[in-house]
Amino acid sequence: MEAAEPLLIASVRDIAQNGLDVWAQQCLAQLDAGDRLLTLIGRPDADERIVVTTVLQDNSGRLSFLRASAGRSERYPSLTLRHPAAQIFERELWEQTGIVPADHPWLKPVRYEGERQQRMNEHPFFTVRGQEVHEVGVGPIHASVIEPGHFRFMCLGEQVHHLEIQLGYQHRGIEALLLQRPPLALCPLVESIAGDSSVAYAWAYCAAMEALAESPVALEAELVRGVALELERVAMHLVALTGLATDIAFLQGGATYGRLRTAIINASMRCCGSRFGRGWLRPGGVRFGLTDELRRDLLATLAAFAKDFAEVNDLMLTARSVQSRFKGVGTVTNLAARELGLTGLAARSSGVAVDTRASFPGHAYGTYPIAVLTEESGDCWARLHLRMREIDESVRWLTQVLQATDRDLNVARCAAPGKLQADKLCVSIREGFRGPVLQAIETGPDGRLLHYKVQDPSLPNWFGLALALRDNEISDFPICNKSFDLSYCGNDL
Repeated sequence: MEAAEPLLIASVRDIAQNGLDVWAQQCLAQLDAGDRLLTLIGRPDADERIVVTTVLQDNSGRLSFLRASAGRSERYPSLTLRHPAAQIFERELWEQTGIVPADHPWLKPVRYEGERQQRMNEHPFFTVRGQEVHEVGVGPIHASVIEPGHFRFMCLGEQVHHLEIQLGYQHRGIEALLLQRPPLALCPLVESIAGDSSVAYAWAYCAAMEALAESPVALEAELVRGVALELERVAMHLVALTGLATDIAFLQGGATYGRLRTAIINASMRCCGSRFGRGWLRPGGVRFGLTDELRRDLLATLAAFAKDFAEVNDLMLTARSVQSRFKGVGTVTNLAARELGLTGLAARSSGVAVDTRASFPGHAYGTYPIAVLTEESGDCWARLHLRMREIDESVRWLTQVLQATDRDLNVARCAAPGKLQADKLCVSIREGFRGPVLQAIETGPDGRLLHYKVQDPSLPNWFGLALALRDNEISDFPICNKSFDLSYCGNDL
């Protein structure tokens, strides 16, 4: 049986479009049955109407669309009351379209788009009352080189009772920009949406363009894309490990993880000219294949890396100071992770086995499967240890693919896809190092882009970080924050 693709494409004429109330009941029925809400999006339509689309994944892994048409400011019963995972999507839908989720328990802007942009200082923060309760505000301007975000801690002494995270300070209007250029020329822009996930974003975009143009690429090109993505995963997990070691002054780890990351991103640069994989992928294939010389180079790099990585991991995991600092800190239970709809590594660290590479393996991961790894404790230790294990699994996968002598990976060609099909809705997903990067693209009657929705895995995971801080000390925030390692710019699209 052919491996399921991390993609769903359908004719918009074949998707039933109901009223908001019927749509909401359909969503609730599927969520009650155990479906996972992947995204909830809206776009303007004719006559001041809004088209709302839900993307769901059922227990068998199948993707499906639900659609509705609504007027601006129209109301529907909030999904969040029964399914908290919907809270961030409903807030975003309300902010972008004006459609109101009635009785939503946490209705406030996500990014302060449009006319709200100058009103960020009016953000309705949750407050904790009590004579000895105090608030600590951090950001949006930080003491180190970090993107803008405001963290409001409500504390009793050193203990955090609640953390609220306000982002949106650098909202860039990416989705509107994506509609202003020819669809097959968007890759340089897509690669820059979140610089540490350039390959994941580029692959999801390329796959969508190829599906919309009915122009599939060869397995060998998909394998090269997989090599690029796994190199990116290894490098960026190392960034988090470097930060975690540095935050607790474990200098051996901080120095070594940083050095090993340099070795990996330099390997990517030798393959495509960019340490972050930019310019490697394009619709129709890849611009740079892997010659026999490059394959031997990568295998040698990975072998040397694996030896040093195992040694520093052993130092890190056996150090009592590291165990004392990470174990039991910043815990998110399995139940909380499921209810909040956490995804990617943040979910897998709490025992939720979700990984697009396994549920939708496509050609690359269908031919060379990759293991879904989980940890059960849901704390900073779990997120630390899982990063190490995922790096090991990525190195195993990379080594297997690079050693496959029956595969010619020197496929430096891009057969540009033709015209995009008209009136199609396509959702494309790729598992980046944080989790699934999702892009939903709709074409109009002339085949031009009608709507382009981008979703970073950080969006549903920020609330997981806020929950992880509860009943911990405020000094635990740096390691909790780095253990999640979420994207500010990925949230502020």
